[in-house]
Amino acid sequence: MPKPILLSVDDDSDVLRAIERDLRSHYGAEYRVIGSDSPQAALDLLKQLKVRNDSVALLLADQRMPRMNGIEFLQEGMQIFPDAKRALLTAYADTSAAISAINEANINYFFMKPWDPPADHLYPQLDDLLEDWRASYHPAFVGIRVLGTRWSPRCYELRDFLARNQVPYQWIDVELAANDPETKRLLEILGPEAASLPVVLFPDGTKLLKSGPVEVAQKVGLRTRAQTDFYDLAIIGGGPAGLAAAVYGASEGLQTVMIEREAPGGQAGMSSRIENYLGFPSGLSGGDLARRAVAQAQRFGVEILSPQEAVSLRTEGSYRFLKLADGSEISCHALLVATGVQWRQLEAPGVDRLQGAGVYYGGGATEALSCKGEIVYVVGAANSAGQAAMHFAKYAEKVVLLVRGDGLDRTMSQYLIDQVHQMPNIQTWTHASVAEVHGETRLEEISVLCSDTGKVERVPASAMFIFIGALPRTDWLAGILERDDRGFLLTGPDLMRNGARPKGWTLDRDPFLLETNVPGLFAVGDVRHGSVKRVASGVGEGSVAVQFIHQYLSKV
Repeated sequence: MPKPILLSVDDDSDVLRAIERDLRSHYGAEYRVIGSDSPQAALDLLKQLKVRNDSVALLLADQRMPRMNGIEFLQEGMQIFPDAKRALLTAYADTSAAISAINEANINYFFMKPWDPPADHLYPQLDDLLEDWRASYHPAFVGIRVLGTRWSPRCYELRDFLARNQVPYQWIDVELAANDPETKRLLEILGPEAASLPVVLFPDGTKLLKSGPVEVAQKVGLRTRAQTDFYDLAIIGGGPAGLAAAVYGASEGLQTVMIEREAPGGQAGMSSRIENYLGFPSGLSGGDLARRAVAQAQRFGVEILSPQEAVSLRTEGSYRFLKLADGSEISCHALLVATGVQWRQLEAPGVDRLQGAGVYYGGGATEALSCKGEIVYVVGAANSAGQAAMHFAKYAEKVVLLVRGDGLDRTMSQYLIDQVHQMPNIQTWTHASVAEVHGETRLEEISVLCSDTGKVERVPASAMFIFIGALPRTDWLAGILERDDRGFLLTGPDLMRNGARPKGWTLDRDPFLLETNVPGLFAVGDVRHGSVKRVASGVGEGSVAVQFIHQYLSKV
């Protein structure tokens, strides 16, 4: 935690050095002492400190300075840091001005020059001022701050990215500035830059305007470029299956890289609560599971590239070449696809237009606090929808589950059904689907179609979260890997038609259980045809695949 700041301003360099020396001698253990020989430079510094979210405990200024006297400086400084204590350094001739400043300009104290000895004429009075300041002092947030508006899709994308990548940040909604003096002051200091939302402020004072995940990732130290151009094992996708493969591969000596498009954890990482995962009787959040798995993978030396995306694949002999979204290319002997699935799009008028502005796909954990006292709709009937409903019910006034079928029994685990039914502010509407969403710049209402009556009801809504099944994103592998009619990758026995090996298969053996039609190229988790859509199943496939990869590599 950075120390609060004591700022002294005096155009006389000898006096400035003396006051800095005495301040550091007595207060250096608890405060940072900064000096400036120019009032204007000091004001510029205060603005930088405000952008960095530093705390200023004391402003101490000499009264007689050219172009701006001490009282004028302290009055302007008070607009930036209103809680800082303010004191003047004065000569005997300026005593009357100093007394007037205390009475009329909200100056807390004045000190006569010279103040020797400081133990008698400086420290006792400053001790009282700083003790009073500390009584109401609340340490400022140390870390990244994101300024934006709740209903901006771009701001939501950035907040969601930071949260899913376990990067701590503070969210500042600029639309609430009228009710928050600190936010209002910060916006005034940023000036025209405050319009370039989202604005990301970093503790070192730098800022990014209209920034996206890639720029922020590079700034916070997430790795997006590979350290080398060849690996024993490359893994595409960082969900439970990909993370498990990374841990087992690297722990058994394979030089391993994992490429993740958004954030490690995949869709499971967005789950507010997973309660049926073996070994966690009290359950754990998807974010916690992802964080633990990432730490474990990095401990074994896995190189994680995120956010990064594989866009094309080619093979040359025993080498597999991946082209990444930034134009770079890496190669490997063994490749594992664990890209999971993406939420299926809801086909209803207005959904695309309001996505990120009240309409969201997936868990939307970053929106939970914003939904306090509001009506939230969750579309879907599987475990992911039930987990989201339970999470939002902690904050929202009411959560409505829109279920297309006649109930939850066939699609949701019984433990979760019991929890949903026991939560008093969750309602389940069966035979219900979204016919249309309404709103100009944000979601305001939803038209709900009741299939058994044919009636459409228009209801108010502030947020809608969609969980209506998922499909793989494997078009970039078309023509290389065999897929089923929905795009899921075929592996092992599913490739054997009438006992015949896949077309183009060159090895004198059948494909391994999790191997695709290209030798040495494997698929695990939700992206694989016939997989069980559970976290434990994905982890199991990822770990088992490594054993087949070792067998493959032993023959390369």
